Amino acid sequence: MAELNLRDVRKSFGLVDIIKGVDLDIKHGEFIVFVGPSGCGKSTLLRLIAGLEDLTAGDISIGGKLVNNLPPKDRSIAMVFQSYALFPHMTVRQNVAFGLTISGAPQNEIDAKVAEAARMLKLEPLLDRKPSQLSGGQRQRVAIGRAIVRRPDVFLFDEPLSNLDAALRVGTRAEIAKLHRDLGATMVYVTHDQVEAMTLADRIVVLDTGIVRQFGSPLELYHNPQNIFVAGFIGSPKMNFLPVTVDKLAKNSVTVSSKDLKALTLPVMPLGVEFGQSVHLGIRPEDVQLAEGKAAMLQGKVELVERLGHETFIEIETASKTTCTALIKGTALAKPGDALGYKFEVDQCHLFTENGTALKRLKTPSFAG
Repeated sequence: MAELNLRDVRKSFGLVDIIKGVDLDIKHGEFIVFVGPSGCGKSTLLRLIAGLEDLTAGDISIGGKLVNNLPPKDRSIAMVFQSYALFPHMTVRQNVAFGLTISGAPQNEIDAKVAEAARMLKLEPLLDRKPSQLSGGQRQRVAIGRAIVRRPDVFLFDEPLSNLDAALRVGTRAEIAKLHRDLGATMVYVTHDQVEAMTLADRIVVLDTGIVRQFGSPLELYHNPQNIFVAGFIGSPKMNFLPVTVDKLAKNSVTVSSKDLKALTLPVMPLGVEFGQSVHLGIRPEDVQLAEGKAAMLQGKVELVERLGHETFIEIETASKTTCTALIKGTALAKPGDALGYKFEVDQCHLFTENGTALKRLKTPSFAG
């Protein structure tokens, strides 16, 4: 069984701490995605698992075996990089078989494994071509095929789709998802693209400055972010954050308001906030609706309109210079300079303390995972 366990994993380069004590338990067969902004440490953490970087402190175990001091070749991992790293003078068949060939595997075993990988990745017609005769998506499939034939305990992917155009990214992403279902293997995948993270992952690790901010299923992170960083990172366009003040505290609610916003009573646990304190109200753009007159909770001037056909992004700026974005139907009419009102349901709102910790919501959507 290919469980992957990290215990207080740390990595420093000189006096600079990059990974600051990561603990993770990844189950056999899970598809785990590391996501976060550039410089958050996600690729460094993957390289520590692969053995391409030395640990500063902590332990890494694969299948119950401590691998801290093992070289990459002895860790039963296979890694697919952002760059395809194919041998230009070799055919697809030779590239896929390369790892088995240098390990001295019997030719009949090599042929069988290459044929199986080619079938899974739809590479059969390309086996006798050179990399220069392939598209970017085909080259990446060859790199994945080279990993498959090794039958590792853990597959590691370091932003494998970032060199592809938008259409190829979607197609190759679907192929990787199907590959995971077919193999049932443990996979760890690094990306800066939250769409890849949300669509591929069983669970997502959200990293920020070398710290795990939250580890959970895609819908758990979306509906129940534990802090303002995760709330702002997961979701596109990102969550709106409005500065508000605590007006009233009750057993199961907090009432807030601001110069721009009429008083709202939110069904949240009031732990960690005090009367008169400044906090952050969060509302996702897709939960915002257009409103007129007294129904409008928030008023502002339209600054930006982006029409995508089936939906439209409208960004308003309030009197206090707070920006709020709504994701609405594509048929809505609005143009820059218009005065516009928004409304939203209190059950859809999130509340964060001054230091960014989420208050527990009493009413949350039900979801699987």
